[in-house]
Amino acid sequence: MDHLLSARSRRGFLKAGGLFGALAAAAPVLSRARAEGNGGYSLFQQGGGRVHVVESSYETTKWGIFDSNLPDIVQIESGDVVSYPNTWSHFLNDLQPGMPIEEIARLRLAHPGVGPHSIIGPVGVRDAEPGDVLEIQYLRVRPTDWAVCFNNPGALGTGALPDAFPQGQAKYFDLDTANNTSEFAPGIQLRLAPFQGTMGVAPANGVFPTPPGHAYGVISSVPPGQHAGNVDCREAGEGSRLFVPVFQRGGKIFTGDSHALQGDGEVTLTAMETAMKEIRVRVILHKQVALAWPMHETPDAWIVHGTNPDLDIAFRIALLNAIDFLEARAGLTRLDAYALCSLAVSFRVTQVVNGQKGIYGVIPKRIFHPQLRAAMGVI
Repeated sequence: MDHLLSARSRRGFLKAGGLFGALAAAAPVLSRARAEGNGGYSLFQQGGGRVHVVESSYETTKWGIFDSNLPDIVQIESGDVVSYPNTWSHFLNDLQPGMPIEEIARLRLAHPGVGPHSIIGPVGVRDAEPGDVLEIQYLRVRPTDWAVCFNNPGALGTGALPDAFPQGQAKYFDLDTANNTSEFAPGIQLRLAPFQGTMGVAPANGVFPTPPGHAYGVISSVPPGQHAGNVDCREAGEGSRLFVPVFQRGGKIFTGDSHALQGDGEVTLTAMETAMKEIRVRVILHKQVALAWPMHETPDAWIVHGTNPDLDIAFRIALLNAIDFLEARAGLTRLDAYALCSLAVSFRVTQVVNGQKGIYGVIPKRIFHPQLRAAMGVI
């Protein structure tokens, strides 16, 4: 597989423009109305669309997989809202406060080749087909009142330093959701920044291996990629939006892996793993828009991504995607876009623990004149 663009050669990728493949029209000026609940300014056009409620149950939620063979839980129209109330913790909600690390490790070993995540989906989008892009707006991201950060025993080989930490640990936290804080230890207070670690679509069949005991069309929830998935981007909280290319008819949206807080790198393997009182998203379908890799947008930045087992290659992909974005949307030459990346774009590590390691590039909006900034957009 070409790591820069599936099903194309490197030459084809560069000829097509990489991130976009072709230039798309600049996005309209975004609404700046106050957003309910997030205390900031909204990127979103306000209102509209039906609200579909998707509960977590054994019918809607699967252990550690994206299964594109499943029928859609619900099929939505572009502009509709999906509410996911009372989502499950890992291991189909078996992970609860106080579970010892030995039991966590046992559950991981009992399910080889798949993730620990409780994955809800698929949600289908009417008329979505390969070559389209889904815009997923995070309207509400509200965690429950507890979380855990764990590292498995070193023998499992997970996390960034399994050799240095043969003994595992599960550290539990009470979350003060009213004040958006949690105490790590006496004298150490953490500010919560909740987000979904996993949100994405069904990838093209054959891109990732089929886990043992599963049918073709099933992949582990662990690796992120061009389908987004387990991207673990700490910037993707309430008030942000995800743009992700469609690879299968209907898009097939999957989500899970709720986080209350995460540092760049997610080095132990886990963030503050939690469940959500509610995740609420609006989904907008953009027809036949050339976008090869997922992007996030926040009120302050555009964010490009690259993933690969080799962190250097992941960085290269993210850098090329940033150059493509600046060339296409800011009207820069590729040489000037390359220079601007060196001066103003911050490249960071999403995670180093998901097999496919991740780099994200943060392009700050403040450097662009308001008129240019208003004309720029992912779509």
